[in-house]
Formats: sequence, structure tokens, C-alpha cells
Amino acid sequence: MKKVAVLQSSYIPWKGYFDIVNSVDEFILYDDAQYTRRDWRNRNKIITPQGVQWLTIPVVQYDFKQKIKDTYVVNAQWQAKHWRSLQQNYKKATCFNLYEEIFLELYTATSYEKLSAVNYAFIQKISELLQCKTRLSWSMDYPLAEGKSERLLKLVQAVGGTEYLSGPAAKAYLDESLFAAAGITVHWMDYNNYPPYPQQGQQPFEHGVSILDLLFNEGPNAINYMKSFHHQALSL
Repeated sequence: MKKVAVLQSSYIPWKGYFDIVNSVDEFILYDDAQYTRRDWRNRNKIITPQGVQWLTIPVVQYDFKQKIKDTYVVNAQWQAKHWRSLQQNYKKATCFNLYEEIFLELYTATSYEKLSAVNYAFIQKISELLQCKTRLSWSMDYPLAEGKSERLLKLVQAVGGTEYLSGPAAKAYLDESLFAAAGITVHWMDYNNYPPYPQQGQQPFEHGVSILDLLFNEGPNAINYMKSFHHQALSL
């Protein structure tokens, strides 16, 4: 039995994204998908004393149909800007110092050329911090089929998957009968009923922010506010 998920890469994703990653054996970054503006591909939210704030990576969109994997970052200036924002807004958070050096290196050690490389670097490192053992791979590593459902099915089959875990938004288009005919069971991620955690005075509580907010506030206890980790020990 092998469970697989296929999702576009996102910038410093929220906790639900990592619950999907941790719930499968292989997580395929579907960066052959079309890049979409004002989406999670190149931005996410953090908490500040003034409320929710977006951190956005400036990218070059030369073609409406361009793929995520072909999307370039404008320059490296965003890296210092984002790191400054995180320092300023989370330096007093209980567990910020546990992760400061790790994320300082991610934001300063490398000058990223493409958006996919940025997203992969952060997803991989955060997965390590959560002690997630899931294999990460790219859709570009495998043959692709035509059609939304057909393409997802082909990717799952390419890695020997017997179960497919999908985000709930795909219910609008996913043809489950194709998966059933191929002997693959479809499961749906449930994002409801996440418990709140102390969030530096933010009212009302905001679930839809980067997982960095949870890590900086709760540190090793972060997994107790997620769904897939079963209160396993988190060590750095």
C-alpha cells in the first residue's frame, strides 16, 4: 500500500499543507501546473501587531499560461525584506530563537532563481523540522497525461500509488471513477476543527497563515495543533 498526494508548491505553506505531506508516503510537487497570480504559490500570511500581513515574492509573469516551474523570481531583494519582517514580528515569540539560525540561512545563504526552488527549499526544511519522513518529488520527474484527472492518476500510478489523498478543492473537478477503475482509492483531506494556539494577540484567531506562525509560537509543541502527527515528539 502506498499513499500519494499531488499539490502545487506553495511559499511557506500553512499547517494543513504539511498535514497532507505527513499523511502520505510520497508527495509530488505539481509545478507543471499553471502559475496563478494572487495565489499561494508566491505568497503567504503572517501575524503582526497590526493584524495579518502578506509576504509576497515578486515574480516575472511573461505568459498567462506559464507553469510554476518556469516562473522566475524578480531579484533577491525580497529575501532580506521577508526575513526582516519575520524577525520584527516574531522576535518575541516563545520559540523564535529555536529556529532563527535555520531560517536565517534559508533567507540569506542562497539566491534563488526560480519560484519552485524557493518553495521546495522551505517545504523540505519545514518537513525536516516536523520529522516528516515523506518522500518529496516533482511532477516533472514523471510522464504526464492530458486532462486534469487523467494527469493526477498518471502521476499516482508512476510512483506505484494505491491510494490518493487530495485537498477538498479538487472535489469540483476530480473524476473519482477513473481512480476507482484503476484500483486506486481516493481520500479527501479535512481541514475542519483545527485547535487554536496562542497567536500573539491576534483576534479573532487566524488559521490560514504560514506554518511559521505556529512554529515560532509553539516550537516542539506545534504538532499537537496539527492533525497527522499523533503527538509524536518533535526534536530539532
